[in-house]
Amino acid sequence: MQRKRGDLMGMTEKQKRFADEYLIDLNGTRAYKVAYPRVKNDETARANASRMLTNANVKTYIDEQLEKIHNEKTADAQEVLEYLTAVMRNEQTEEVVVVEGTGDGYSEARTMEKDTSIKDRVKAAELLGKRYSLFTDKVDLNADMDLKITVDYGEDEND
Repeated sequence: MQRKRGDLMGMTEKQKRFADEYLIDLNGTRAYKVAYPRVKNDETARANASRMLTNANVKTYIDEQLEKIHNEKTADAQEVLEYLTAVMRNEQTEEVVVVEGTGDGYSEARTMEKDTSIKDRVKAAELLGKRYSLFTDKVDLNADMDLKITVDYGEDEND
């Protein structure tokens, strides 16, 4: 196999193409057939894709790309807390569709910005309160208890 200079992590252009196609839908057979268009047989493509996915360079590249995707698309704890705080403080608005009568039985739909509802603000406050343990259930620990301790040293050989 001819490798070209500048390829990422020692992969050939076709291996990189396979990896990039694989990242679209995680379908190895389809990705292999795109990267290697001469291969028409699904069984051959499936077997070669499986082998390609065990290639250390390809696997590392795919894992790194999946990690980037995960980091970009997944909210972290800080982002969630900031969002809940913004909702609680009514700093978030939502777009809603409103239908208005225009006369003679006609109506017209339009969109408008609406403040966060009290119910949603309370829910955000509740979730933040749970996060910071602001709400605790009262637990009554007063109880009549007798404590009996028995120590068993085993059988005495002299008995």
